[in-house]
Amino acid sequence: MSYVEDPGPGRGSLPPRAAFTSDAPALSLNGAWRFRLSPSLAAAPAGVEGEEFDDSAWDELPVPSLWQLHGHGRPAYTNVPYPFPVDPPHVPSDNPTGDHRLRFDLPADWPAGSAVLRFDGIDSCGQIWLNGTELGVTQGSRLPSEFEVGALLRPSGNVLVVRVHQWSAGSYLEDQDMWWASGIFRAVTLLARPAGGIGDYWVRAFYDHTTGLGTVRVETGPNVVLAIPELGVTGHPAGEPLELPVEPWSAETPRLYDGTLATAAERVPVRIGFRTVTISGGQLKVNGRPLMLRGVNRHEHDPHTGRVVSPETALADVLLMKRHNINAVRTSHYPPDPAFLELCDTHGLWVIDECDLETHGFELLGWAGNPSGDPRWTEAYLDRIRRTVERDKNRPSVILWSLGNESHTGENLARMAEWVHDRDPSRPVHYEGDHDCAYVDVHSRMYATHEDVERIGRREDDNARRRDLPFLQCEYGHAMGNGPGGLLEYRELFERYPNCQGGFVWEWIDHGLAADGHFAYGGDFGEQLHDGNFVIDGLVFPDRTPSPGLIEFAKVIEPVRISADPAGIRIGNHYDFVDTGHLTFTWVLEEEGTEVARGVLDVPSVHSGQSVTVPLPALPSTSGESWLTVSAAWASATTWAPAGHVVAWGQLAVSAARAAEPLPRRGPVFRTGGRLVLGAGEFDPATGVLSSLGGHAVHGPRLDVWRATTDNDRGEFAGRPQAELWREAGLHRMQHRVITVDADGEELVVRTRVAPPAQAFGLFADYTWTAFEDRLRLRVEVTPDGEFPGTLPRLGLAMAVPGTLGSAEWFGGGPGEAYPDSRQAARIGRFSSRVDGLQTPYVFPQENGNRTAVRWARWTDPDGAGIRVDGDPVFDFTARRWTAAALEAARHTDDLLPDDVVHLTLDVAQQGLGTASCGPGVLPRYRLVAQKTEFTLWFRAVPGH
Repeated sequence: MSYVEDPGPGRGSLPPRAAFTSDAPALSLNGAWRFRLSPSLAAAPAGVEGEEFDDSAWDELPVPSLWQLHGHGRPAYTNVPYPFPVDPPHVPSDNPTGDHRLRFDLPADWPAGSAVLRFDGIDSCGQIWLNGTELGVTQGSRLPSEFEVGALLRPSGNVLVVRVHQWSAGSYLEDQDMWWASGIFRAVTLLARPAGGIGDYWVRAFYDHTTGLGTVRVETGPNVVLAIPELGVTGHPAGEPLELPVEPWSAETPRLYDGTLATAAERVPVRIGFRTVTISGGQLKVNGRPLMLRGVNRHEHDPHTGRVVSPETALADVLLMKRHNINAVRTSHYPPDPAFLELCDTHGLWVIDECDLETHGFELLGWAGNPSGDPRWTEAYLDRIRRTVERDKNRPSVILWSLGNESHTGENLARMAEWVHDRDPSRPVHYEGDHDCAYVDVHSRMYATHEDVERIGRREDDNARRRDLPFLQCEYGHAMGNGPGGLLEYRELFERYPNCQGGFVWEWIDHGLAADGHFAYGGDFGEQLHDGNFVIDGLVFPDRTPSPGLIEFAKVIEPVRISADPAGIRIGNHYDFVDTGHLTFTWVLEEEGTEVARGVLDVPSVHSGQSVTVPLPALPSTSGESWLTVSAAWASATTWAPAGHVVAWGQLAVSAARAAEPLPRRGPVFRTGGRLVLGAGEFDPATGVLSSLGGHAVHGPRLDVWRATTDNDRGEFAGRPQAELWREAGLHRMQHRVITVDADGEELVVRTRVAPPAQAFGLFADYTWTAFEDRLRLRVEVTPDGEFPGTLPRLGLAMAVPGTLGSAEWFGGGPGEAYPDSRQAARIGRFSSRVDGLQTPYVFPQENGNRTAVRWARWTDPDGAGIRVDGDPVFDFTARRWTAAALEAARHTDDLLPDDVVHLTLDVAQQGLGTASCGPGVLPRYRLVAQKTEFTLWFRAVPGH
């Protein structure tokens, strides 16, 4: 059997050890390598390992890289299916094979003796030679492999050759819902290993929360001494336990002590975090405190380089997470680059470190042939978990080991868990696929409904083992497109039940790849088999711009809760460990969105899990609708945010809107030049549709129920997709029948019926227009006619206004978009934006940009002239330069071409979002059903400057 199809873990590599640096010489071999791609192993050139092989005609390729992103072949995306025949351990003969060659010299002072060649990641299998001698074969793409090369090195002219295969037996273990792409995608380093040096170490640092004492002991080789200058420790024998007072490490207070491990030959810097992980009373605890995991799943992704993620990009991820109140990461579904975990240690994130394992494609075959229960794969499974644990064992941020993802169950997984329990009893084991929790330490679920979480929280599970374990959602809140909805209700459940300890939103980033004018997803590279835009499911866009979903999540999980209380303002501390002493509380009073006063709120330090009520500050009187916004911000800079960074806010209603003034005399309806004129409005006499307002050409408003569908509307995980039902009902092609246009007297009354073709049901829509000086009042009465088969996408009015009205201003919810089950991040204020800025550029275009609870809005041209709409009391709106039909038809953002008008929707209601793209649908309270509805809007023209 070829090594490519060997189900074993590879050959020739050294035993796994921790990732660390030292003062021993190291040489990076990253950079430009010679490269040639062959369509198969059989077609690959012979003799590439030879030192005299002529590679002068080959291309250059950067290492690290994925060759498909440099013009050699094309990436492909699948979520579940393997893109090759499932015939384990065999792979196609047409197996793209990339030969990499590098010539390098040693520095003049490079020492003789042992040296290790380290590869941090090769996808999916590599055969390696140095100076004509084979070193071995790697499998386990996202795990390190090291080879002893000291005897082979020479001062100059070293030739390193790596033959990488796109497919291998290991590919069956790496079906991880991401782009299939190949290459040497992490660092390559040559490490001198001095005699008497430190080959490996494990800093075992624990914290006793009852005494405040930390205990540190280092498992390493002989003659190693430990120094921790800040603690007064020098020359301590590393293997002997040491107990002393310390400050503990947590994600909220990531206290690290800088130290060194040293022998006469080598010094290794270490960063020590003292913390203890336990499970007791059915709760996951660190340092004696139960955790609430406000987490995300993170794939490694860059829109230009794929899984090649720079340290700067990894830092950007961590800073963004911290700034949006995220406190935990599951490294889905493989260990990340070690630099990321160092950042988690430094800035403070709880980590579930996941092994490089997923066999999801076997689910489509009923799990027949799944390697998890096949003894041929046992060593590969054990090898992968060993390399994960040994590499990352010194990271205080890592609090659970995860065996992998979506690989069903089987003896090989049980053996992995047994090995971890024996090797590292200080960290619990996670694996969602062990549904009976036979060999894991926490009960984990994916996309459990709110009802399921409630049942688990009440300990009504019929499995006694699960009932006694902490529960977390390793994946929930599927952040695909516009959404997720329902996050607030999940948080409420997590806080209600002590055994429900939060979870990890799927996922952190959209995996879009940069293309001409847009981001590409599955199918954009001509893949015969692909899963479309299912790879676009993150809280940040591919360029790491926060999506509305991230803004909403940050608000839902904010660690401080600010709310109204009969006695004033209630401040609740939802941190796990720290008090609120590091925060400054400020307030701003706004009248109809305009600031009236501001100040500092005197709030005593609130302990974790406690709350306090403080009196309202002295506020000036206001006559209009007024809101008090209270914010909690960092008093001084942290490693991840500047002073003044807001972590939480709340709003309190102070005074209601002004009482309506008496209405002036109504104006009459009259006919002139074939038109109906009412106040500032002109109407089509045949249809009763408004055609002009204050000289601005308009069309509409008319009743409308359709919205461009979202990924969640199209999702199948909660039954038949809502979008499919809506289309089946014909809601995307409603037709209007004018019944009567009554233009007598002081009201224009238009009776219509709005219904889809081929159906018997519809909606009667009666429009009553009345003029009061420069304003038009529109009262709309909607009455269902017949039996509607399900929900409505939305209910409101659609109209078009001149394209010159490109500026929007409104008083209501903002600044960003909001929907019924995703609106916690919308505060009441006065906001402005260009119409183009109101769009959310979802990689796969869909319904977006809804502004909610709007009291009034206006759209104006550069001179300030335009149209204003007032709610009675509120409405929702969108404003965009394309129709809902164009938005529905688009597949990428650059498909959207602006019309010469601005299309407005003015809504009384919207269907919620839910997470049916992968998870539960819209909760009942957020479903929009046809029912008798009345609403009123006011229209008027706005004069220019």
